[in-house]
Amino acid sequence: MGIEDILMYDESLFQNINAFDPDFMPPNYNFRDTQMEAMAISIRPAMRGGQPSNAIVLGSPATGKTTAIRKVFELVEKNTEKVVCVYINCQIHTTRFGIFSQVFKKLFGHIPPETGVPFSRIYDQIMHELQKTNKSLVIALDDINYLFQSKNANKVVYDILRAYEEYPGVRTSIFAILSDLEFKYAFDKNVNTVFIPQEINFPLYTYAEIENILRDRAKAGFFPGVLPDEVLEEVAMFTFENGDLRTGINLLKSCGNIAEASASREITKEHFDKAVDSLISINIVDTINSLSDTERDLLKVIVGFDDVCKAGELIDEFRQKTGSSIASFNRALDKLEFVRLIDTKFTGKGVRGNAREIILRFNPDDYNI
Repeated sequence: MGIEDILMYDESLFQNINAFDPDFMPPNYNFRDTQMEAMAISIRPAMRGGQPSNAIVLGSPATGKTTAIRKVFELVEKNTEKVVCVYINCQIHTTRFGIFSQVFKKLFGHIPPETGVPFSRIYDQIMHELQKTNKSLVIALDDINYLFQSKNANKVVYDILRAYEEYPGVRTSIFAILSDLEFKYAFDKNVNTVFIPQEINFPLYTYAEIENILRDRAKAGFFPGVLPDEVLEEVAMFTFENGDLRTGINLLKSCGNIAEASASREITKEHFDKAVDSLISINIVDTINSLSDTERDLLKVIVGFDDVCKAGELIDEFRQKTGSSIASFNRALDKLEFVRLIDTKFTGKGVRGNAREIILRFNPDDYNI
């Protein structure tokens, strides 16, 4: 290796390593115009002093829901002072106080005291400020299913959407963002009467769209010439097969780090292969850790099968070991397939309907299950 090929300590393949971060806002955001237009239509009445509409934003993980809503909020606030847009990650903020403290911060520039101040006073300050300024409030609740899990969904949505009853003239709306397409939610009757949303669906990206997005991200993150087209295509195909754009973005960053550590001036197929091996292991561990107790119990039963695992036998084994219902079994099985830990293969008619074979997508010996 010649000295010109050695990457010095102060050199880097990255011109902007932050371009691969989850919260990076790409300057070019493609392939979601239809969905963003639907969001804009919901908010547009508020820009004219009217009532904004509610919406449910549906789509698998990494289909652009969060970036789209952030882009729309950014455009709204750039073009009007009549609307206050607040994005809230419900995985982080799961309580009434936590959520309204983010609204308070957006309105007043600081978080309210966590102790010594009752929630009612915080809520009252927020609503009086909206009354005084005659501004509408649009709140995006990302991963709202976490509010159902913490038993706070109905109260939070009620507090937001029925504020006008106590504070005349206040106009509010909610964008409820869901990644788990199997998630079943149910609001109380008094919430359903005001939460009448339109649905905005985010389909999976096509291969061509994934390659285009990753190419743009690589241009933003790497110096020119670092990522050859053939390696980009490998990354794009792996991403397409795994159905998660974030996987591809993380893979680009990992490829760059591995190439940089080996003092290479460009990313090679060998760097890609090493990054894939590392990424697969991390993703599976994170996915397993995110499962509920019932889902993990079912995964353990599947792993315990020595022979081919068939759904009929699996139901009996699962119910015998856990005492769970068939409905719980079906929900857990669907979730394991949804997060790509298993595949199910239909093998024809069985005694209980269509027979299915369960196939693990990973080697359980490599993980502590």
